[in-house]
Amino acid sequence: MADIFNTPEYKRSRGAYTGQCAFEYFVSILVTDAFLAKLLSSMGVSDALIGIISSFISFAFLFQLFSLFLVQKITNTKKIATIFNTLSSLLFLCAYLIPFIPCGKTLKTVLVMLCILLGYFTNYSVTSIIYKWGNSFVRPTKRADYSATKEMISLVTGMIFTFFVGKIIDNYEALDNIRGGFLFIAATIFIVSVCNFVSLLMISKESDTAKTKKAPLKAVLKHTISNKNFSNVLILTVIWDVARYATIGFMGIYKTKELLLSVGTVQIINIAGNFFRFVFSKPIGKYSDKHSFVKGFKLALYIAAAGFFINIFSAPSSVWCVIVFTVLYSVSIAGTHQNSFNMVYSYVDSEYFVQASAIKNSLGGIVGFLSSLVAGKLLSVIQNNGNTLFGLPVYGQQVLSAISFILIVAAIIFIRKVMEKQKIMIQ
Repeated sequence: MADIFNTPEYKRSRGAYTGQCAFEYFVSILVTDAFLAKLLSSMGVSDALIGIISSFISFAFLFQLFSLFLVQKITNTKKIATIFNTLSSLLFLCAYLIPFIPCGKTLKTVLVMLCILLGYFTNYSVTSIIYKWGNSFVRPTKRADYSATKEMISLVTGMIFTFFVGKIIDNYEALDNIRGGFLFIAATIFIVSVCNFVSLLMISKESDTAKTKKAPLKAVLKHTISNKNFSNVLILTVIWDVARYATIGFMGIYKTKELLLSVGTVQIINIAGNFFRFVFSKPIGKYSDKHSFVKGFKLALYIAAAGFFINIFSAPSSVWCVIVFTVLYSVSIAGTHQNSFNMVYSYVDSEYFVQASAIKNSLGGIVGFLSSLVAGKLLSVIQNNGNTLFGLPVYGQQVLSAISFILIVAAIIFIRKVMEKQKIMIQ
């Protein structure tokens, strides 16, 4: 019997899915970190609000709950996924056109927030669906390795993409024409969106393993939330998302304001981070396939903890700390991102993968966004006190990094004491 995973159709679909992930990654680069911070700061938005808006990505995970209802109605996975995913990119494009609308700062800020939120809504409504659809063409025992390869391709092309776009934006800013830079970003997103659209069209229609069981809510809850092993995945997700979103959303403005780094310099630092993420993606992927996805996740948390600890000491006189932090955090994402999805396969029947992923990501998104709100308040208090806390001179992001570090250590302990003792499913 022929190996279906080696057929031209499956190989083409895997390649197309790899390309789609890269193009979607390019768009995500342009609506996060220094790029988004530059757009918002040019409109007069406060640092605290910039951090909160930057953290919309965590709150937007809540939109994955919509997929619980969407999967009950879908008859053509490819059609729905392509429409929603493409619309998402176009909404992000619109965010960079808002500065050209003749209206007040408040209305512009609201419109940008709406574009970002709606963009994430349409994206995350089908994230789990696309993930299962694309991975249905991948051999189950090679998922982490394939994910690592796919990620490495995104990272290499993303580094090149980030470098050139960052340099071009710096040139526009040097010419005192940042609005021209926003038009350039909008045009870039449009071109990338077309490539993303074509890649989705090249993926074959859903295979049998991509189909999601259409089950009543009671059955879904029984196989997900009522599943003790999966409930522990939810606990781990909550701790990790609270930890990272307490700091990450506020790093973009910290780099460009307090640390006085240009957008181009920030992107070079990000490129360095992505380079090391590229180097370690394959080894972490192989380690996860060999030992388990949860152990791969734990390994990544050790790296993240080291990064946030070092970031506690970042300041204008020690910019090297934020560079090391960026590198370590980027490397940690190589283990947390894909393993976060793959862990669901370990503890939930594959027929309920989409629903379980939606629940996990939504819960993490809710607590992550709430974390950013509390962190934003704390940041404002510290800044309003002249960058002091309890009379000690300190930057808000240093305090937030310390909080993140403590929470990540707690997550590592939880994995060691609880999750590593759970039985793993191979499917």
